[in-house]
Amino acid sequence: MNDNAQHKKVVIVVMSGNMLLNFAGPSDVFTSANACLTESGLPEGYEVCIAAPTTDRKVQARTGVEISCPYHVMEIEGPIDTLIVAGNDRSAEGDLRLADFHDWLSHIDTTQIRRIVSICGGAFALAKAGLLDGKRATTHWERSEVLKKEYPAIQVEGHQFFTADGNIYTSAGVSSGIDLSLAMVEEDYGRDLAIKVARKLVFYLSRPGFQTQFGNLLPLYESENLAAKLQLWLKDHLHESLDVAHISDHFNMSTRNFTRVFHKQTGMPPAKFIEKLRVEAARKLLEDTDVPLEIIAEKCGLVNLVGMRRTFLRHLNVTPSDYRRTFRTALKDAGIAELLTN
Repeated sequence: MNDNAQHKKVVIVVMSGNMLLNFAGPSDVFTSANACLTESGLPEGYEVCIAAPTTDRKVQARTGVEISCPYHVMEIEGPIDTLIVAGNDRSAEGDLRLADFHDWLSHIDTTQIRRIVSICGGAFALAKAGLLDGKRATTHWERSEVLKKEYPAIQVEGHQFFTADGNIYTSAGVSSGIDLSLAMVEEDYGRDLAIKVARKLVFYLSRPGFQTQFGNLLPLYESENLAAKLQLWLKDHLHESLDVAHISDHFNMSTRNFTRVFHKQTGMPPAKFIEKLRVEAARKLLEDTDVPLEIIAEKCGLVNLVGMRRTFLRHLNVTPSDYRRTFRTALKDAGIAELLTN
């Protein structure tokens, strides 16, 4: 246990348009850690403060629920141990009521706060304040490309559940805020307490076999983009042995010109694009069907089970069998789907 572990002030700033779990998840982790500490005969370790970014202390959640916070963040006194900016759908980006918050955030003394944290879209608030410049950071996979484009000084790691770079911590969407909060409890009090908290919340301390977001490997392309046309054509040809010469012939282009144009439009060579598309197709079959792994590998052009396993590990850091166990239809695996359809 750290010498200064008792009564660490954790301030969770609830941003507008929030999914409730973005702030409720971390809050439950730290309050559950307090419960586990007292059950062990130790004093509580955290003081959890839920705060609004605006002086009216009210936040509108995505669900339509209005959250009335006990504080606005600028009025909190005393040293802050961990500052968490939870969520941010950016719908209120131009709201003048947030100007004071963004100004406050951009002027905080980062040497006086042990951890500065973002959950999901909260990364955009840290980025706006300049706190992520030159840092590794993540956000929800749907927004990682936007973060990268708007703030090129940030090293965006869009597939990570969470990152830590110095005293700046960032996490991806929703439940990954719980992952990061558990990691911070482990950092403060050790693995045994973090495991107790995870058990209390019926949650993994570390998700089995991987720490990667499972967003789409390929972005959406406009219909006129060469990648979009190739993606449409490949749906019926993934099982084939494809090479660039064959594909460029289909588009009536020379191999050299096709490769040049494709790389310019997508930022990747055709072979890498095809491999990612094969993985996407295999993921869909793993999620929605009981088709054997060997047949999925053949259908998607991943050669065989060994080849599919290597490709999944390279792109997703998880094996096909583990992926299926994680993402296949939940009700079917629970054995109650039949009851719901009768």
